[in-house]
Amino acid sequence: MAVLQFDLQVTDTHSKARTGKITTDHGEILTPIFMPVGTAGSVKAVTQQQLEKDVKAQIILGNTYHLYLRPGLEVLEKAGGLHHFNGWYKPILTDSGGYQVFSLAGTRKIKEEGVTFQSHIDGSSHLFSPESVMDIQRVIGGDIMMAFDECPPGGSEYDYARTSMELTHRWLNRCFNRFDATADKYGYTQNLFPIVQGASYKDLRKQSCEYVASKNATGHAIGGLSVGEPEPVMYEICDWCCDHLPAEKPRYLMGVGTPWNILECIGLGIDMFDCVMPTRNGRNAMLFTTKGVINIDNKKWEFDYSPIDNGIDCEASNYYSKAYLRHLMKSKEFLGYTIASIHNLSFYRWLVAEAREHIVSGDFVSWKNEQILLLKQRL
Repeated sequence: MAVLQFDLQVTDTHSKARTGKITTDHGEILTPIFMPVGTAGSVKAVTQQQLEKDVKAQIILGNTYHLYLRPGLEVLEKAGGLHHFNGWYKPILTDSGGYQVFSLAGTRKIKEEGVTFQSHIDGSSHLFSPESVMDIQRVIGGDIMMAFDECPPGGSEYDYARTSMELTHRWLNRCFNRFDATADKYGYTQNLFPIVQGASYKDLRKQSCEYVASKNATGHAIGGLSVGEPEPVMYEICDWCCDHLPAEKPRYLMGVGTPWNILECIGLGIDMFDCVMPTRNGRNAMLFTTKGVINIDNKKWEFDYSPIDNGIDCEASNYYSKAYLRHLMKSKEFLGYTIASIHNLSFYRWLVAEAREHIVSGDFVSWKNEQILLLKQRL
């Protein structure tokens, strides 16, 4: 058992982009990395075997809110944690459930103790506190656990953002107290990442960066972005946070985003990303490709028998034609959702791997700028 290690390898001379290697007890993660989201213990419509062999994922996410409600902690603990329950033996990151709870605006109440909320499944009442969320994530068994925070909505007023950030910091102290007072489960090391908040206010973000850095955690997350603020503001705050977080620890930007968002934020110094976009958009017929964005529902693909995308190393993308995938989508065949999800996840994996290669070769910025123009095209 060993705590998470981060080896910073190459830093770009023309931007803040960097490559690194994260080492956990369940394996290594080469950064920059995109992490598929497995909300309820499963990346929707994709098997663990497909994630490993076709998508070549190195780490996936589990969602504390959903796993706590179903299947529940007793089932997960008796299984030996989520790795054994779902058969994924590479690293897992668990979020705190905070974002899901705070999105239940009509049925939750925030107080110093924590957040009370109603289950979306049966309406039952529950309390998430910093302590209970640490205990829940211990049982789920993530290699990386996230601190419990409040995520203020985009465009929050300054006073609300400051009060929210201060609450997040008080909760962070309680998270670390509980984390330090409890043992790793299942025979491997679990790591706690704190989350930077402060909305779009630079002075608050600086305070938050300094506060979370003082905890000497193995990594840091930036939360509260991509929640409705304009893209330029997201980039500005991301850039600012990277300037005020330790360079020797991995930086995780939560819930971001489009392929061009990811490339821009790699250039600002981010190492880790997650987003439901590749799978959710894939199930709704939007494909991200090396030549631009495709709506596979469009009639123009009806007789297009060329591969979905032969520019990436993905069996599904190279094997199935656009016409066939369009047919599956039109027919609402589940296989269509699987192929589209595998393709989009593989594209995201290809994108961050290419970014890594161009950081190493020294031409990341020019490659990024070309790619963003290309990838934003609607085909």
